Amino acid sequence: MPRRRTLLCIATYFKGEAFLVRAKQEGCHVILLTAASLLNDPWPRSHIDEVFGLTNYNDRRSVLNGVAYLCRDRVIDRVVALDDFDVETAAHVREHLRMPGLGDSDARFYRDKLAMRVKAREAGVRIPDFTGIIHYDHVRDFLARVSPPWLLKPRGEASAIGIQKHDNADAVWRAIDALGDNGSFYLIEQMVPGDLYHVDSLTADGRVVFACASRYHRPLFDVYHGGGAYATRTLPADRPEHAALLRANEQLLGGFGYDRGASHTEFMRAHADGEFYFIETSARVGGANTAEMVEAATGINLWAEWAKLEADFDQPYTVPPLKRRHAGTIISLARQDKPDTSAFTDPEIVYRLDKKQHVGFVVASDSSERVDELLAQYTERINRDFLMILPASERPVN
Repeated sequence: MPRRRTLLCIATYFKGEAFLVRAKQEGCHVILLTAASLLNDPWPRSHIDEVFGLTNYNDRRSVLNGVAYLCRDRVIDRVVALDDFDVETAAHVREHLRMPGLGDSDARFYRDKLAMRVKAREAGVRIPDFTGIIHYDHVRDFLARVSPPWLLKPRGEASAIGIQKHDNADAVWRAIDALGDNGSFYLIEQMVPGDLYHVDSLTADGRVVFACASRYHRPLFDVYHGGGAYATRTLPADRPEHAALLRANEQLLGGFGYDRGASHTEFMRAHADGEFYFIETSARVGGANTAEMVEAATGINLWAEWAKLEADFDQPYTVPPLKRRHAGTIISLARQDKPDTSAFTDPEIVYRLDKKQHVGFVVASDSSERVDELLAQYTERINRDFLMILPASERPVN
């Protein structure tokens, strides 16, 4: 009998339950390496063979020592990062163990905003103008050449965390001075006003085999810094921007050499010229109930299919039959500790978020107009009855 394949899943945030369940169903030996503080979270223990907790993921040597200890009597076949912040840790483990998958350098294309922009430019993907905060003459040239506003972005954060908007050069230099030795961990980029979209996809053997394009109701920068509900919805396939987004996503992931796994990629459609500009990508499933929305619209569970790709990493992959529906999701911080959403009774609700101080839904319908109608209604009701606005530094992003 062939040996069961072993997957080591690294998660410093509670997510990816469907991945763990599917990996076990595929016959894998599933090991979860998580933060010690998350050991009591409701992981699907019946589908996990071993669970270990670490107290400090910032100490890479301790992580390597712990994984190497596990390897003394286990053969680990694949290392999987379930959260965006685990991508670099998993890459470091793969490098140390000399395993296939993203290594340290390639992982930067999915975590380091400067690295991904340089790589996207090499791939011929349209991007906003940018420069790293490294050589100051390059920064001066950028500020003289590119019209404001500009965005000062941390290279290693997710979503809109830590992004500053500036309208004049003096403010930029004051911000750079305040960063001190941390300056090289930032970049500055032209702000492109427009509508923000995302493409959630699966890649097998270097080819995008499934992709779902969606549009955010508001740019994430506006949500993160201005507060309010977060909402997105799948894009009807007959919309002209749908095909353009899928082409841009394929060009980007092909240029990055992404071989196998899930990805979440964002593009801005500029108001000025109507073109799509690459904003960022990642080697993981999108957060904020994106997976539930995609599944409601297409029947594809991104977590489960990603697990299938990892479990059968040397086998051809076939996408399951697709549904053709429309779906959307809305999430907000709530001022109530346990929000009562029982008044939301529409039959289109397919998922109801159950999380402390949060309110959220996924809705699905055969009618695109009905999804838009529900998201508009829910935005108004949530803003009136539940919305809590926190300072940007305190807002969760996963």
